[in-house]
Amino acid sequence: MSEPASISTGIALRYATAVFDLAQEGKAIKAIETDLSALSDAMASSGDFNALIHSPIYSRDEQGAAITALAKKMKLSPIMANTLALMATKRRLFVLPQLVACLRAIIADDKGEVTADVTSATALIKAQADKLAKTLKAQMGKDVTINATVDESLIGGLVVKVGSKMIDTSIRSKLNSLQNAMKEVG
Repeated sequence: MSEPASISTGIALRYATAVFDLAQEGKAIKAIETDLSALSDAMASSGDFNALIHSPIYSRDEQGAAITALAKKMKLSPIMANTLALMATKRRLFVLPQLVACLRAIIADDKGEVTADVTSATALIKAQADKLAKTLKAQMGKDVTINATVDESLIGGLVVKVGSKMIDTSIRSKLNSLQNAMKEVG
């Protein structure tokens, strides 16, 4: 991990831990999970929102006012709204993507869950996702949430990432291995 990325993750982890502790005290974990989904959707769909959290041209006051208005419009919980306002005053909004990821990981760990990032050549149907989740649960000993994406360049098969483990059964990977083996021969 590069140094700036690890610094951002460290900052985000401190905020995420504080938010989780506050939410646990106030029994607001469900509200925080809803907030995380809303923030993820906003980051994925709004270029303006991403510009607000990443651009240094906005002053602290401008970011604070915008985040307060957005939190109200998005109906974020008071804990999350106050955290975002604090992050704006400290010029730390740039770590929001890492905050969301860290907070999701902390909540999942607390629930005894793990998230598996699954990339497939075609969209998984519900039965396939359920069977994969069941198989991974047997391996990991924890409930598994599937985060599925599609990458047609895989040709077929799956790439599954759970924590630091990765299983690549894609045809693209097998073709690359075969190509490397052929290069060694000739």
